[in-house]
Amino acid sequence: MNMPLKLVKIGNSTGVILPKELLARLGAEQGDTVSAFGTDRGIELRPQDDDFESQMAAAREVMARRARALRELAK
Repeated sequence: MNMPLKLVKIGNSTGVILPKELLARLGAEQGDTVSAFGTDRGIELRPQDDDFESQMAAAREVMARRARALRELAK
């Protein structure tokens, strides 16, 4: 799928207009949150995974509490 996307000014930022077909393929709709991932081939958009976000929040909390131990293990 090769689809040109338009960049538009939104305040001090820039947004991308996603066509209805692309939103359907993403399984997303207006107002949803998507995650952007850098890959070897470019940028990949995925629907927001709330489970993943809660797991990452827990991991960040553990890493912050155990920073010294993790530094020692990384040596």
